[in-house]
Amino acid sequence: MQQRVRKWWRRGRWIVLALALLLVLPPLGAYAALRVTYAGDVAEGTTSRGKDAIWLGHAWVDGRKKDADVAAFAARIKGTGIRDLYVHAGPLEHDGTLPADRYPRAKWLIDAVHRTMPGIRVQAWLGDILATEGPDGLRLEQTESRAAVVASARQILDAGFEGVHFDLEPLHSGDAHYLSLLDDLRELTRARRAQLSVAAHQIDPLPAAHTVVGALSGSEKWWSQEFFGQVARRVDQIAVMSYDTWMPLEVMYGGYVAQQTELALEVTPEDTDLLMGLPFFHEDDLGHHDSAETVAAAVRGTRLGLTAADPGRKRFGVALYVDFAAEEGDWTAYREGWH
Repeated sequence: MQQRVRKWWRRGRWIVLALALLLVLPPLGAYAALRVTYAGDVAEGTTSRGKDAIWLGHAWVDGRKKDADVAAFAARIKGTGIRDLYVHAGPLEHDGTLPADRYPRAKWLIDAVHRTMPGIRVQAWLGDILATEGPDGLRLEQTESRAAVVASARQILDAGFEGVHFDLEPLHSGDAHYLSLLDDLRELTRARRAQLSVAAHQIDPLPAAHTVVGALSGSEKWWSQEFFGQVARRVDQIAVMSYDTWMPLEVMYGGYVAQQTELALEVTPEDTDLLMGLPFFHEDDLGHHDSAETVAAAVRGTRLGLTAADPGRKRFGVALYVDFAAEEGDWTAYREGWH
């Protein structure tokens, strides 16, 4: 009964949010609904499970980083829940191939991490622009392109990486070719006992939001919750890019992250790591307001969503984007809010 009441309450709040957004002074209604969500109480124990990750820039594999940088980074993450490093080793070519000279210092980095940070896994972060909203980019509808991506993943694992992390954008909701690619990649990574992880779009905050926005702008921002679940069932880890949200105020951003966390938890299998992204970068434009999208708000929103949906969930964490843009205050907010 308690679970049914909690589920009804969660659904009821999002119905109220939808009505507020669509019918009752949209900006003011959205502000009120998200503010109420952000004002909730977090449950005890909704802190790090030791499943966190961080995206690392290309400097770690192209020769710019040295032993001293590894030592400094090891000290930086000591005592945190960071377990996985998504190290940029691409980008892929538009045909899905990956030139080996993109990551000349990969072995040095992997050996250095294993030596100085026992238990930390090093995954290769691969991405490319998809030809979904323009003429140029990777075309997942082409069988040979998907095969080349799988070959690139095999190449990365042969180089010593312990997993492969994909960020392919803009990726439209319902893309069956992407799901087919993930099936092929999962077959490879399972055979190699390696991790398969992906960066995921945000979930529709209102029903069919991705369809409406796509029809009006030609560009889809969100995935349907159903498609998010289909992706989550095919990977070991799924990291939500819960930033660049258009939210103008911190309370709205925190409430939005709480909503995204709940929606993601509802469809992510228990045996998949769900990670919510933290904005370790500072920009000001239409999509990202630096004063609103703070690490503190993202952490609190994540904990609120976890509290409401599944406070005991073990395979859950946060993902920090990105190391080269982070400031000291971002690291402090992460440590103080999540540990």
